[in-house]
Amino acid sequence: MKALIHTKPYCFEYSDFPEPAAGDDEVLIRVKSCGICGSDVHGFTGKTGRRIPPLIMGHEAAGVVEDFGDNVKDLKKGDRVCFDSTVYCNKCQPCRNGLFNRCDKRQVLGVSTPEFKRHGAFAEYVAVPSWIVFKIPDNMSFIQAAFLEPASIGTHAGNRPPISSEDTVVVIGGGTIGLFVMQAAKLRGAAKVIVVDINEFRLGLASKLGADKVINPLKSNLKEMVFKETKNKGADVTFEVVGYAQTFRNGISITKTGGHLVAVGNLEQTAEFNLQELVARELTFRGSYASSGEFSECIGLVASGKINIEPLISDVLPLEDGASAFERLYKAEENLLKIVLEP
Repeated sequence: MKALIHTKPYCFEYSDFPEPAAGDDEVLIRVKSCGICGSDVHGFTGKTGRRIPPLIMGHEAAGVVEDFGDNVKDLKKGDRVCFDSTVYCNKCQPCRNGLFNRCDKRQVLGVSTPEFKRHGAFAEYVAVPSWIVFKIPDNMSFIQAAFLEPASIGTHAGNRPPISSEDTVVVIGGGTIGLFVMQAAKLRGAAKVIVVDINEFRLGLASKLGADKVINPLKSNLKEMVFKETKNKGADVTFEVVGYAQTFRNGISITKTGGHLVAVGNLEQTAEFNLQELVARELTFRGSYASSGEFSECIGLVASGKINIEPLISDVLPLEDGASAFERLYKAEENLLKIVLEP
């Protein structure tokens, strides 16, 4: 089969690669679309330690069932499907409790670390466990379905804290995940959702997708603006979807006493902050990783239009143009959000 192979930092080769086979519990899928995740763009630099070459990346994908193992009973050849990015064992205690993102043996498609390597979906075929595969409706395109994985991550994050109809929610970071977190908060019934980003293009998308207010902290004082919008109270819930130490500290500063801060981004491994703020203001910190059962929920939300993905599609290109697509995203010289590749 043809595949886009990450061979060394900043490099890809579009070439032949052995076609995977479906094991007893697996499904072989002919890939029809696969989105480039921001984590892939960071990973191909070689700086994260989670895309060790040689590797086929790609985990936001959809396609058609080509073959399946003897233990797979609920799928047939030709079924239109999508699949989660988290490869969980389906046997450990967290899995039995439905906490798939906390699986003891968790792996991620298209990721390679010193502990595991799992080739992904920037290829003509990919084999995955049957329990992470979901059928998609006929009225959903494969391009739309490629957004189900990031939509489920944003929805999972949006479900982590309590959100009421009186709450003001602030989302720091207007990238793909941040915009899905924003939509999740709106679906949860938040009274007001504010999106913060330094990129005007992304702020425009946030407004188009339903944000009640957008703030560019390069043009106005973030804390002053948030306190103005909340009658000097601060945000009830803040989502930090960038992952830098400074944006995490910004999140703390704009969250009300007794409020909730959810960390979704993870570009930096450490962040120093004043511990007294956590204690004296009785803040609640939560992490949010991947998704845990929201994938099937998002199929219905996207199909019904309750989650809107159309404005997030920046470009659709053949897989053989993948290397140049990565370069475009990495250089960030264009107003791009998500590029989808088609084998």
